[in-house]
Amino acid sequence: MFQGETAITIDDKGRLAIPTAYRELVAGACANRLVITYNPFEAGCLWLFPYAEWEQVRDQVNALPKVKAAHRDLQMKLVGAAAVVEPDSAARLLLPASQRATTGIEKKAVLLGMGNKFELWSEQAHLAKIRQTIGEDEITEDMAQLRL
Repeated sequence: MFQGETAITIDDKGRLAIPTAYRELVAGACANRLVITYNPFEAGCLWLFPYAEWEQVRDQVNALPKVKAAHRDLQMKLVGAAAVVEPDSAARLLLPASQRATTGIEKKAVLLGMGNKFELWSEQAHLAKIRQTIGEDEITEDMAQLRL
């Protein structure tokens, strides 16, 4: 289970160091094999899945009927753009240049542990998103049942 927020620096070669707190978890959860792909629902964000978790997501997405444009779009953004990444000896991951450019992830980013995956946000997109509040009219029935 991944959780927490970490400010990350992306080096000049497009690499990020896996935070020390997550290194053993990543090694145990997926033998250091992660899959990085676009978050199809939020601009400025990439998803990083442990490989076994990714296989389940990939298979579900690929099973969607391809006759619907929304299904094809989801398949393109998740499966078509997916890249397997493994940390080097210094626990750094090389982020694909095309994904960094598309999401605006540059020198400063934010890594969020989201349970079964990580989200990697550009600093600007994360600030904009985190500053938004959830309005009363946006609260779903499921949210209303939570005891926060």
